[in-house]
Amino acid sequence: MLELEAVDRPTPKGDELLVAVRAASINPTDAKRRQWGPKHLPKTTGSDFAGVVESVGDHVTAFESGDRVCGTGLHTDRFQQGSFQEYVTVPTDIVAMLPDSVSFKRGAAAALAGVTAWRALVDHAGLEPAETCFVHGGTGGVGHLAVQLSAALSTDTITTVGTEEAERAATEFGADTVLRYDDPELQESVDQPVDVIVDHRIDEYLGFDIGISAFGGRIVQYAGEDGDFEGAREGRSKNLSLHMMNMSNLASRSDTTNISEPLSSVLELVARGVINPQIHQNYSLDEAAEMHRAILEDSFIGKLVVTV
Repeated sequence: MLELEAVDRPTPKGDELLVAVRAASINPTDAKRRQWGPKHLPKTTGSDFAGVVESVGDHVTAFESGDRVCGTGLHTDRFQQGSFQEYVTVPTDIVAMLPDSVSFKRGAAAALAGVTAWRALVDHAGLEPAETCFVHGGTGGVGHLAVQLSAALSTDTITTVGTEEAERAATEFGADTVLRYDDPELQESVDQPVDVIVDHRIDEYLGFDIGISAFGGRIVQYAGEDGDFEGAREGRSKNLSLHMMNMSNLASRSDTTNISEPLSSVLELVARGVINPQIHQNYSLDEAAEMHRAILEDSFIGKLVVTV
């Protein structure tokens, strides 16, 4: 059972910010890490946060008290704290300004999922206008933002869903073609070669991905379990690129892009209405245990958010 305790306000040091959390969202990685058990205990759960800067460390110049901010990355082993609490002390490299037109809930919902979608499509795949993009699970946390981002780039966007309700939602997100992933003739339903594929279940779908790829296509894996490399010969014949990305690296490695850079880009798109994070349900902090259960067991469209 998840236990929540009140915490004292910590004091930010150096390049840190003390943020009063107004909203946080949950991702599958948060619940899975809780089940696996982090390396360092105790640890508060929650990756994403949006809130107001209370105070800043001595080396901070880009932020000041009263700023509306958003951040992500607290699920990594770099931090023992998480976002499911009233205050967090965080370094500036995982934080971006939250535009005035973006609510705290939408900012928190967009954080890790939005940065994942951006990194997959823009940084790793280099998706270009007029290309074809296939997003597995187009109504999930990452998937529904990836579909919107792909559509915003003027690509031909294809996605998979599991229900009629999800079909309607994926169409509203901008997908040109919506397929049911339980279709026994799914591969035959993809009637054109695909330039970019974003996959979170590559252990199940790598062979399928290779089969529908265009020559020189790019497959981006952002989650999933280990699996056999089915279709290696066909993949080589198509000159495919397989990108394996881990969002935790952005928060835990100094030689990667700061989270604040892609996060700022995502939040700007939210502010402009280009992408719209969907909030399926809002919880209070004392309902966090139910939120953890729901992220692993329930089927829903978009994100689950907790307000503080």
